[in-house]
Parts: sequence; C-alpha cells; structure tokens
Amino acid sequence: MVELKTDTSIDAMREAGRVVAQALTAVREHAAVGVSLLELDEVAHDVLRKADAGSPFLNYRPHFAATPFPAVICASVNDAIVHGIPDGYRLRDGDLVSIDCGAQLDGWAGDSAISFTVGTPRPADVALIEAAERALAAGIGAALVGNRIGDIAHAVGSVCRTAGFGIMEDFGGHGVGRRMHEDPPVPNEGRPGRGMPLRHGMVLAIEPMLIGGGTDAYHEAPDGWTLRTNDGSRAAHVEHTVAITDAGPRILTAL
Repeated sequence: MVELKTDTSIDAMREAGRVVAQALTAVREHAAVGVSLLELDEVAHDVLRKADAGSPFLNYRPHFAATPFPAVICASVNDAIVHGIPDGYRLRDGDLVSIDCGAQLDGWAGDSAISFTVGTPRPADVALIEAAERALAAGIGAALVGNRIGDIAHAVGSVCRTAGFGIMEDFGGHGVGRRMHEDPPVPNEGRPGRGMPLRHGMVLAIEPMLIGGGTDAYHEAPDGWTLRTNDGSRAAHVEHTVAITDAGPRILTAL
C-alpha cells in the first residue's frame, strides 16, 4: 500500500533528509587515504546524534539478512556495489567509495547515497560516477505527477545502458515514509508509460546502482550483506529521497 504524504509531512521528511545530507557531507569530507570505514561510520553516527536522529540502518534486518546490519552507513568500496559493512579497512589511493545513509527524525525517514573517489581518481571511475549521477538526475526529472514508475525506471536505465554499464536487476529504489523501505518499488530499468501512476504526495528513493564492467552479474559476499560484482569491476551507487508534487519533484535529501 502506498501512503500519500501531506505537504506538512513532506516538510517534516525534508528535515530528516537534511540530516542525511549533513551526514554524507561529513563522511565525504573525512574520507582520505588511511581512514578506516569504521571511522567514517562514527562520523555519520555523530551527525545523527547531534541532530537527535535515529538510524534506520542500525540493527535493520530484512527478510534476506541472516544478521542485523551493524552500522549507520553502508560503506561499499571498489567492486562492492551496495550494503557494504563498515570495518577496519583503511582507504587507499584511488579507491571508489559508495556511502549510503539514512536518518529517522520525528517519526519520518530519509535515505540517500553518494559515490566518490579517494586520492588520485581513475578516469574510468570518474566516468562511472558521472554516469550514475546523470542517471539519478534523469530519474528525478521523470518523477512528475501524471508520469508512471516505469518512466523513472526507463530514464535511469537508459542513461546506464547508453553509457555501457550494468544494472542490478533485483535491486532499486523504493517508497520512503515512516519507514525507510515502503511501497512502491522503483526499478532501475523499465518501460515508459508502465507501472503505478505518480501522484502528489508520493515520496520515493531513486537510486541507480551501476556495474562498471557492463554485465548485470553480482553475488553476495560471505558477510551476508555486501553485494559485489562478479567480474571484479567497480561499481557506483547514488540516491536521493524525492517527493512527487504538483510543482515538480522535490529533493528531500539535499543540503
């Protein structure tokens, strides 16, 4: 069931989204060669605490997970696409890092992700991240009242495929509201004019996940959470929580 949010609720979700944006900005500023993923998790956690916000990631356990998620961010490095668990790994020159973060504030959730390089970037990684960001912008641009979920999916997928990158078929965006994951699912590839109509008050997480090697194949790591590319190629993941409004899409997870 899809819950349509009131304008007042969307304003409240904007505050949760602002906290997420602040946490991601702090993590990106702190990330450097030699910094551990656990340190980045603590940076994000500190931002949440100062805002009196909770983490929808910490101890989250969906149906597919054998164990609860143990951190407030997902930190996915190089061939890790999504759901990477922060650990003692220290960032190296040239790493490609994707950070996913959520916040729960006054009963509402926000969810966003960024990808960036550490130290000296590889040109191929820059191209991959730029394509992910273009795909996200295209998806947001299609998030219009009167369009359908398939229009968002088609916009995202077209950018990814045109750039020659792979897409995770079984993972994509989702509704956001009182909980981080709500209906409807928002695929990263689809046919325009298909799927649920977009209405004022829907709030969606749009999140392209690109596989640099061009294939769609991935596997689950032994930790039961991290999803990695099968060919060892690098991956990028970006995301915003977006409200569908009569005035156009409203990004709730920007600074």
